[in-house]
Amino acid sequence: MGTSWSAQVVDPPARCESAIEAVLARVIDQMSNWETDSAISRFNRLAVGEWMRLPADMLTVLRAGLDMARLSGGAFDPAIGRLVDRWGFGPGVQRGPAAAVAASWTCIEVEDDRARRLADVALDFSGIAKGFAVDAAAAQLRAMGVANFLIEIGGELRGKGVKPDIQPWWVDVEAPPDLAVPTLRIALCGLSVATSGDYRRFRIEDGARLSHSIDPATGAPIAAGVASVTVLHDSAMLADAWATAITVMGPDRGMALATRHDLAAQLVLRTDGGAQEYMTPALAAMLA
Repeated sequence: MGTSWSAQVVDPPARCESAIEAVLARVIDQMSNWETDSAISRFNRLAVGEWMRLPADMLTVLRAGLDMARLSGGAFDPAIGRLVDRWGFGPGVQRGPAAAVAASWTCIEVEDDRARRLADVALDFSGIAKGFAVDAAAAQLRAMGVANFLIEIGGELRGKGVKPDIQPWWVDVEAPPDLAVPTLRIALCGLSVATSGDYRRFRIEDGARLSHSIDPATGAPIAAGVASVTVLHDSAMLADAWATAITVMGPDRGMALATRHDLAAQLVLRTDGGAQEYMTPALAAMLA
């Protein structure tokens, strides 16, 4: 997944580390676009219209991604891989402009445990798979009898139980490094948190910052402005996907949608005068 992981585990059982690594290896084997023999890479190479039976975890993530696409009006698109490659943020080398496929996610059909492409689109789970991996690793720890832990993968976290001193798992949300934003400190007790930021993966081209977050509506990186979005949720997978969707939608549409779905979310916007912070009522109530 191109990142690191860590876990704080109270009274860890034997082989705890290897068990987590096995879970992560399974996720990579199914959902990494950077592995040519992964399930997702093989799916993307199939002829258009050809069905493929998907492994269980990949099917779960695909169904969740399609649900999020419907909820967000396509701002989250799990079939955006061609555009990700086109802008240099994926493993593929795209020559010339990517083929314009409106609402790529609608070109994916799922039936029982199999799926197929109805057009030449490519699945890309970079906005949801890390969160799923956090949930899967947490499920593995619970299955091993672990009651208290904090698991983190690339900045997506899930906490359960308490620390040895009976304190909750306090987490300070990373702020954009070049903006002055009040520290957001949260207690992860049965909760997950995911942050999407324009300062993690980007490049400067002709003096402009190109974010890795692609707007499916324009086929290009999102306009400069949204510096970070943080979402708290019972599911790390859904926190990850919601953070991606809100980042693409922006402060007005994105935070309005988050409010309608009673999400605890924060958005930090870059302005000429510095940072402007937006917070949903659900998050404000948690901090009160």
